[in-house]
Amino acid sequence: MSAQHFIALDTHCEFCEMVTVSDGGKVTKRERCETTIPALVGIIKGVRRPRLLTFEEGPLADWLARNLREHVDRLIVCEPRRNALIAKEGDKDDPIDAERLAQLLRGGYLKEVHQAESLDRTVLKQHVSFYHDRVRERVRQGHQLVAQLKRHGVFASIKDVVDPDERARLWKKLPNRKVLHNDLGLVLKVYELLLEQEAELRSELIRLARRQEPVRRFEQLPGIGWIRALTFFVYLDTPWRFPSKSALYRYCGIGLERRHSGKGPMRIRLTHGGNRRLKDVLLGAAKSAAVRGDNPFADKFTYWTLQEKMHPSTARRNVARAIAGTLWSLWKNGSQYDPALVRGVGRPSATTPG
Repeated sequence: MSAQHFIALDTHCEFCEMVTVSDGGKVTKRERCETTIPALVGIIKGVRRPRLLTFEEGPLADWLARNLREHVDRLIVCEPRRNALIAKEGDKDDPIDAERLAQLLRGGYLKEVHQAESLDRTVLKQHVSFYHDRVRERVRQGHQLVAQLKRHGVFASIKDVVDPDERARLWKKLPNRKVLHNDLGLVLKVYELLLEQEAELRSELIRLARRQEPVRRFEQLPGIGWIRALTFFVYLDTPWRFPSKSALYRYCGIGLERRHSGKGPMRIRLTHGGNRRLKDVLLGAAKSAAVRGDNPFADKFTYWTLQEKMHPSTARRNVARAIAGTLWSLWKNGSQYDPALVRGVGRPSATTPG
């Protein structure tokens, strides 16, 4: 087998720093070029095959991966947090960062970050993310509005503020200061605008979700509506990226980690990190399924809380794992949701931490 060449890019909007390392760990090439696809392809083609390319996950990663993948034998978009401690050691600048990244690639120490291969899937994921960002901003504006009222002894929920008649009553309790009413009016306008945008985006997402065959099967599960189903679909992208359910759970932020050293006790804890958005989706689905009742996931929640005496938050995470495992299985197998088959899905130990 011919010698491999390991290429690393330290990417910026204006330029990229490239370093190539040989099989033996020797730096064979350093170069800086503009952050354009033609320029990057040009310097990559100047390295003999087989060539492996890596750069860290970031705003440019998806665009670069789609356009550079065909020009290398393997492309790895890596997790920057895993490289942080090594990058902080000793001197630091762009050429040094690129060289360290190339050496990590050569040693096989990089953790790969999955990238969608098609532009359509990338845009759909961004659209789903934009919807969730709008929801989050709308909630933030609502909290700000309610907090402003509390500062003047007016206690109300955001539902009361949105209702015109109730709002008029609340506004009369406020001090008669024009600047105060103007400030509250501006925040209220932003909140109402975000409500309109949220409704518009939600309608569009449901229309797009109905086009995806796996999403139509996901939506059959208790607690999984169109938005949650589509979010799970676009953030996972493909079920084949995970070797096991445990890996899936860890990525979704609901998995477990084992800690043991010497003769000390084995400790099990919730995994740190994971995809926060998927974690919120699955925990929300678990809560909805439990409240809805009359479904296998609600039965699991009842069993774990009443029979196993688990804390509700622990039982809810167990149900979230069961839902995630079921969605993953449906996607891999191309099958329809069958409540009878859920009984044996994702039943963690009663000792699972909360």
